[in-house]
Amino acid sequence: MIVIGADVHKSTHALAAVDANTGQLLGEKEIPAKEQGHLDALRWAHELDTEIVWAIEDCRDLSHHLENALISAGERVIRVAPKLMGASRRGEREPGKSDQIDARAIARAVLREGIERFPAAFLDEDAVEIRLLCDHREVLVNERTRLINRLRINLVILDPELEATIPARKLDYPGQLQRVTRRLRAMPQTARIRIAREQAKRIGALTRDAEQLKRDLRDLVRVHRPEMLAETGCGPLTAAILIGQTAGAQRFKSDAHFARLAGVAPIPVSSGRTDRHRLDRGGNRQLNRALHVIAITRGRLDPGTRAYLQRKEAEGKTRIEAMRCLKRHLARHYHRLLSVPSTAAAAPRVDD
Repeated sequence: MIVIGADVHKSTHALAAVDANTGQLLGEKEIPAKEQGHLDALRWAHELDTEIVWAIEDCRDLSHHLENALISAGERVIRVAPKLMGASRRGEREPGKSDQIDARAIARAVLREGIERFPAAFLDEDAVEIRLLCDHREVLVNERTRLINRLRINLVILDPELEATIPARKLDYPGQLQRVTRRLRAMPQTARIRIAREQAKRIGALTRDAEQLKRDLRDLVRVHRPEMLAETGCGPLTAAILIGQTAGAQRFKSDAHFARLAGVAPIPVSSGRTDRHRLDRGGNRQLNRALHVIAITRGRLDPGTRAYLQRKEAEGKTRIEAMRCLKRHLARHYHRLLSVPSTAAAAPRVDD
């Protein structure tokens, strides 16, 4: 077996083939990031060995076409988090950084961690659609936040009394924007007021676009996984993050693999007589955030979850440790929910 590390870029991809048993470099190749390059890569790889694992740096936008071509050809493809390559690159005998060094580092990072620990890449077009819309909405919301901060600074200069009456995190509300716009329209039209009026107009447009995307995501989730919206604490945006970032639960061998990706698998930090675990600060932070939102909401609204947390605290765990246990349990439940046909999804239990 060989592992082929792929360092992907917009125009070219660097490939490095490494023997899975010895770690010996067997060959390197650079291909154009187009269909003919993908075919050349397949021919080159099968000349080296018949059993191949493709390890691609997890840069979805740049690796999209290569990954789809390989999966469509029946190849085994795994995604490698960029953070894993740091130690692998430092271990290379050749100093410096290049595309080929990075490709070797990707392949050897997979061998160091173990091939079976990486989830296989999986084509799920519905999940891709949801993820793209979810990511686009987040971009719009972030842009709106930047504009709100700039508008508030301008209002502090133009009309500090007006700015002081606007509650925190409510400047994007239609009523507040209308107040601001009316006041700005009545002032002498200087450059700063013109900028502030344009900022208020843009904030309103971004808010409407974000709300429309939220409705679109809710409709997609209802078609793709309607049972998720019935879960306590799992609204349309949280469900969209779980579906889009998981990118096909079938690619995970178990809920433990899914929990590791989500950063909720406990990490042992025991020493001497102290036996404890801590929260994993790695993994996919968006998945982690979604599970955290669900855990907080369930702990507040669901009697069964509150009883679960109280039981964990009675066992001697802190509130943070009890929440960590709950998030690990939720990862198990949502992996099951995303893996089975929607009609067979089971209700969550918090007594295990």
